[in-house]
Amino acid sequence: MKFRRNRQRENVDINLASLIDVVFVLLLFFVVTTTFTREHQLRVELPESVSATPAAAEAGRQVEITISAEGVYSVNNSLLPKSDLDTLIDAVQRASAGDNSLPLLISADGKTPHQAVVTAMDAAGKLGFSQLRMTTVEAVQGTP
Repeated sequence: MKFRRNRQRENVDINLASLIDVVFVLLLFFVVTTTFTREHQLRVELPESVSATPAAAEAGRQVEITISAEGVYSVNNSLLPKSDLDTLIDAVQRASAGDNSLPLLISADGKTPHQAVVTAMDAAGKLGFSQLRMTTVEAVQGTP
């Protein structure tokens, strides 16, 4: 049996208008439902020190309190909602998981109010931390 082939082929057209509409609706949905998070970091310019000794490199954990020039605190790069003693104590307690034998590092901006640094030291003292370090940068010799 011999089948006859039709030499004329029909042109098949795909209507893309509805597909484009669906793509735009999906795009709009993703744009509207996307949440953008902003990472907050404090910019700290450390004070200079000529007589500082570098800290020994440790592989263990440590708790770091960073204080901005305006007196805003962050504990282990987590910004605190309020800059008071109770909030700072709670944050340090969570970061250390109750282990007050960890080294506590205070990094304060050179223009930080003295009271903010004293508050951080007070929080460390109330929690029983004994290894307290202050972060500075090495001063260039010959500058006043």
